[in-house]
Amino acid sequence: MSKATDNTAAEDPSNGYEAAAEEFMRRREQSVIGVETVRLWSRLLPRGGTVLDLGCGSGVPISATLSNEGLVVYGIDASASLTAAFRERLSHAHVACESIEDSRFFDRTFDGVIAVGLMFLLAPDAQRKLIRKIALALNPDGRFLFTSPAQRCVWKDVLTDRESHSLGVDEYKTALLEAGLTLVGEYEDEGGNHYYDAHLSRTASDMV
Repeated sequence: MSKATDNTAAEDPSNGYEAAAEEFMRRREQSVIGVETVRLWSRLLPRGGTVLDLGCGSGVPISATLSNEGLVVYGIDASASLTAAFRERLSHAHVACESIEDSRFFDRTFDGVIAVGLMFLLAPDAQRKLIRKIALALNPDGRFLFTSPAQRCVWKDVLTDRESHSLGVDEYKTALLEAGLTLVGEYEDEGGNHYYDAHLSRTASDMV
């Protein structure tokens, strides 16, 4: 997934997910939770457009869904095991094994950026910084979809036992607006995961 901000994270940019890679794949690849939400969102992007999947894991099921919808997929994950699995499962897609915070996002822009199960793994300030970085990586009219609880809260990640942080709806709205993004939709999938759908207007894209 991505790196945290403590001393442990400096040694493990995957934020514990390299060690948990096999268990993560076993759980995630057997689940279709969120697939329909992502499929419907993908149809808001230009046909044949480009999408960046942050914390892409092995590519199943999120990147695979995006690819099946005809989008050109780029994935980034800091776990070597997960990115190797991504290459096996989506050989036609692009993937890089690197920290989300340090990534150059393939030195290009995208019609959409998606981060499912990633944002809350980061410290609050790192989340705000990443939102600004994503805004710069979007094409005019681009969209950013990410998951995090609607309420402000802190909890332990079930796979890594590390702290996760949700900023809550109000703070995410503020962070998005400050980056030139407008929250245009919120969704809940069948697993109770909360999605934020943000849009970069053409006017805002000239400002960020």
